[in-house]
Amino acid sequence: MDFDFTELPAQDRYRLLTNFIGPRPIALVSTLSPNGQDNAAPMSFFNVFSHDPPIVILGIQTRPNGEEKDTVSNIRRTSEFVVNMVDMAIADQMLVCGLTFEPDVDEVAMAGLTAADGVKVGARRIVESPCSMECRVERLIEYDRRVIVLGEVVHMHVRKDCLDDNGHYVDPSSYQPIARLHANNYITSDRQFEMRAPDIASFAAPKSKTN
Repeated sequence: MDFDFTELPAQDRYRLLTNFIGPRPIALVSTLSPNGQDNAAPMSFFNVFSHDPPIVILGIQTRPNGEEKDTVSNIRRTSEFVVNMVDMAIADQMLVCGLTFEPDVDEVAMAGLTAADGVKVGARRIVESPCSMECRVERLIEYDRRVIVLGEVVHMHVRKDCLDDNGHYVDPSSYQPIARLHANNYITSDRQFEMRAPDIASFAAPKSKTN
């Protein structure tokens, strides 16, 4: 089957893209409201795109009525946010943060999570998250009903048991983030396996064809 994305309705494009590009990591994004209240919302249009500079990207759509989401409004105003990674221990709380509460509701408190002050940004991190990345906005890319947020990671908080004894690599037995598949389907990284590329020297160069 072929699909012409220049003709396909937006919802059909969404369905196909999110069904086949996955699993997608989940960013539980925390920001500060104008009155200094914590705001948190999960985003699955999220990933890391560079380490030098350290850049993460969020894709945030407007509400169905076209209004800007609180997360975007807060990011525009403060140029700061925190990406909190999600594991099974806080999966249910992440779903609570995704509900459409009124702007004056503290989603972090409503979900039973704990906020802690950032080191380099004003937005607060979520203590229960295995890894939180403090970010400053590098740039915003505007579309009609979506904004792409490029954030520079300026500080990272990692739960100690998530790293190996040397503090260099993730311990897969402790750090098992969940990711979004499609609709209400998620996956966890509790079944990991190692793959090593073959030695390039074991491949012979293809022979040239001769007449």
